[in-house]
Amino acid sequence: MADRVTVIGWDGSPLTAAAGSALAAATLVAGAAHHLALPEVPERAERVRLGSVDLAARRIAGHRGTAVVLADGDPGFFGVVRALRAPEHGLEVEVVPAVSSVAAAFARAGMPWDDARIAVAHQRTLRRAVNVCRAHPKVAVLTSPGAGPAELALLLDGVHRTFVICEALGTAREQVTVVTSDKAADHAWRDPNVVLVIGGIGVTGGGSTGGWLMGHDAPATRGWALPADDTGGHAGQGPTLRAAQLARLGPRVGDLVWDIGCAGGAFSVDAARFGAAVIAVDTDAGACARTEAAARAAGVQLQAVPGRAPHVLERLPEPDVVRIGGGGVPVVTACTDRRPDRIVAHAATRDEAEAIGAALTDGGYQVECALLQTVGLDSADWTEHDRSVVFLLSGRRA
Repeated sequence: MADRVTVIGWDGSPLTAAAGSALAAATLVAGAAHHLALPEVPERAERVRLGSVDLAARRIAGHRGTAVVLADGDPGFFGVVRALRAPEHGLEVEVVPAVSSVAAAFARAGMPWDDARIAVAHQRTLRRAVNVCRAHPKVAVLTSPGAGPAELALLLDGVHRTFVICEALGTAREQVTVVTSDKAADHAWRDPNVVLVIGGIGVTGGGSTGGWLMGHDAPATRGWALPADDTGGHAGQGPTLRAAQLARLGPRVGDLVWDIGCAGGAFSVDAARFGAAVIAVDTDAGACARTEAAARAAGVQLQAVPGRAPHVLERLPEPDVVRIGGGGVPVVTACTDRRPDRIVAHAATRDEAEAIGAALTDGGYQVECALLQTVGLDSADWTEHDRSVVFLLSGRRA
């Protein structure tokens, strides 16, 4: 095993004294081609191209001597340190950090970034990274080949954002480009790069006060599944039913939620407050407008799409979870065909509930059905009001 392993972050600026000393003593140096070409790399040192980190880690583990790994930016921030410290390699490392590429990108844009979300996009996580960009007004995306600015822009179809694309930060080839998301797919970009995705509700360029938790802004109103009057939602979406639906769907950051039959947007707003991306669908353009107004009032992002299900669903991106507020069996079947993880629906009669349950089962979902009865009580004289009985059906993909 290597006697000593030092991981040096490189941001294009001159190496620090600690980094220079470690590099001068190295008998093995691993890094990208532009790292291995640095004049500070000793001529006598063995050079390892850092393609696969796991392969390089095995080479380092079998090396007798002093090893140095060079990496762009801060190697402890979505970088090589995690892979090198994996238990199977048994490496203990010292880290000399540098300015992260995200910090450098926001500096080039002249923007604060303590309120930003940060996502890593590769071909496996690209869709989830796009959902974060849909749901949040300031996101930094660390890209990879096949999951760059053009792919982000194509999957954000219908959602307007501004892209700040930072290529080759810290090098002589550095370039910063600002384009709207609808134009980003028209260019070829160098990999990898950092994309700042900016826009929507809640974007600020600065301000006298900041938050207290990075990348997170607590909702102004405490709680969820609030009464319709508190959310701007439609009175027909009762808070008890909404709470049960949300509990079964579990929307989270990186998810895309379909809310079919959004009415006044109470469910859509609740799902967005959990950090999920939301597409709200309704045949009534007025309902879509009310949903957008409710989102603005709550300070959350969503996309409202007017149209009749199931036909309008054909052009929507793939959902993770779906709430069906109306449309019956044809809409349920159209949703099961898209294979989301979970689906919830409700019915007013047992016959309707049985038909929806059968459609979910036929679509390959494990079905749970519950009869929810709620009665509002006036605490002044304990009189009853707003009695409601509804069948709640939830399907979990088998």
